[in-house]
Amino acid sequence: MTEVADQLYLSYVLRGFSNMNMLRHWERLLRVFPFSRLSKTGYTFRVNAVSGTEPALFEEAYPDPVDVDLVLKIAKEYTGSDCAAQLDAKWDLWQYADDWKLTPSRVTMMCFGTGYEDREGDDLRVDFGPDALFLPDPELPNNAFMAQSNIRSLLKFVHDTDEALTAAQRRLWTESGENFAQRLQEALAEL
Repeated sequence: MTEVADQLYLSYVLRGFSNMNMLRHWERLLRVFPFSRLSKTGYTFRVNAVSGTEPALFEEAYPDPVDVDLVLKIAKEYTGSDCAAQLDAKWDLWQYADDWKLTPSRVTMMCFGTGYEDREGDDLRVDFGPDALFLPDPELPNNAFMAQSNIRSLLKFVHDTDEALTAAQRRLWTESGENFAQRLQEALAEL
């Protein structure tokens, strides 16, 4: 039985996080992220105030490669307690379309001011897109190996981020609230 793909997130609650130092924490996350070397579509930086339902205060698309220094320079202009900074970029993961290919895959990295409404208690969040990118699909050839490679990329990023941040709490979760680790174990059992 194939389950519907769910959004996969990584969230951090950080020790000593404040509106004064939020961009320093976000910078650490951005500096360890393995941005795509294959992407040719560029990235988008956005700042929202109050919540994600409000129009963006700032939104601009830029060509690849990601310029973290530029993103941080612009973000410093919007450090209000009710603001959230969001970087839409890509990283390279194995995906299947007639054959397996290393492909730029969407990722969104967010930093929330303490007064931002949609923060759900986290200070930093990474949206990795569909969790199906990390779950083996028994209907595809070599699926276990390719899913394992994507999982290794995910776990390496989590490890590197853990090393860079002073986390009080880290959570890898799905939009529906399902336990991703359990879903992964079930998918591996079906192989």
